Amino acid sequence: MNLKPFGSLLIVTAAAVAPPSVQAAGEVKVNFAAPEKFSDIGMGSVDRERVLRGLGDFLKSLGAKGLPDGQTLELEITNIDLAGEVRFTPKGDLRVTRGRADWPQIELRYTLRAGEAVLKSGDAKLSDVAYTSGRSTPDLKTEFGYEKRMLRTWFTETFGKP
Repeated sequence: MNLKPFGSLLIVTAAAVAPPSVQAAGEVKVNFAAPEKFSDIGMGSVDRERVLRGLGDFLKSLGAKGLPDGQTLELEITNIDLAGEVRFTPKGDLRVTRGRADWPQIELRYTLRAGEAVLKSGDAKLSDVAYTSGRSTPDLKTEFGYEKRMLRTWFTETFGKP
């Protein structure tokens, strides 16, 4: 019994009924180097995990939208200093943003790869001194909005629009 024609027919049929292909996105791998030593990511381990998860997920979503299939962006975050400062109140800790010397800052290293080939790499020190003035973006309506706006700007300038 010869199964070769049947196998070819099965492949052709599957291709004919398969949904249109969707452009697969690139990938972002995020590593936080010694986050317990970061300048300001909250007051305890719960805050630290919330910040790392929030910013890590955001960076991964930028890559999924903005990097071509087959590209991988490796990020090593070496420091975070969130916008504002923490004030202790009887009802709990409160982050206050005044637009003074409390702007967001993030330091990182990056390598963009396509397979084994390095397309781009470098270090970046991001800061947004005028974070309380200027353009409003949807990012500002989310947790860590100032940091996300700053990261989106850097990503767009470095890799193209997500």
